[in-house]
Amino acid sequence: MTAPAIQATGLSAGFGGREVLQDVSLTLNDGEILCLIGHNGAGKSTLLRVLFGLHRPSAGSMTVFGNAPSQHSPAALGAAGVALVPEGRGVFPDLTVEEIFGLALWSAGVPKSGQRERIEEVLDVLPRIKEFRTRRAGTLSGGQQQMVSIGRALLTRPKALLLDEPSIGLAPKLFQDLIRPIAALRESRGMAILLVEQNVREAFAVSDRVVVMRSGRFIFEGAPSELDDHTKLMELF
Repeated sequence: MTAPAIQATGLSAGFGGREVLQDVSLTLNDGEILCLIGHNGAGKSTLLRVLFGLHRPSAGSMTVFGNAPSQHSPAALGAAGVALVPEGRGVFPDLTVEEIFGLALWSAGVPKSGQRERIEEVLDVLPRIKEFRTRRAGTLSGGQQQMVSIGRALLTRPKALLLDEPSIGLAPKLFQDLIRPIAALRESRGMAILLVEQNVREAFAVSDRVVVMRSGRFIFEGAPSELDDHTKLMELF
């Protein structure tokens, strides 16, 4: 039996003495798209930051494909095959898209001989980047910047991708154009995806399972179809 892409057990974490995550356990199966939803401040982004090593938990443990990371750090989690696309895109406005990709490849330790192949892989998934690859990121639209942010993460060839609110600031059609090729990576590469998203209709359409978080705890786990009833969905928020 294949080990889960990410197995987190009993995670707790907080800031300034305030507990944000409370004994959270999560399984992201290999090749699965898991959608995480919840009210603002529920702890969703904090959970992703913990899973990528940006924030150290006060309790709990995690494994990536059955192995405990050597350290709880982005470098160790990245080496294990995890990538994060943070909320807010986080692109360098004064750098061109090509420069951003080059910096990401350098940071990941990819030798120059293999960089062109990595970039072409990303352009196959997100071909519209070709139209603005020489432009500075600060001149791009929100949708274009989100493509760059996701493309930067894909350069590392992750086996588990964490996406934090990719639809923020995007029209519904733009989000569809963005999320569908990403979801297709589950089929083409067997990638596991943990998707934090408030655009539930589009997110549910590509997800295998849904978990709902309220005040740092999971209060629901099941199939997207179980939340087709809008009233039931609102009760969970």
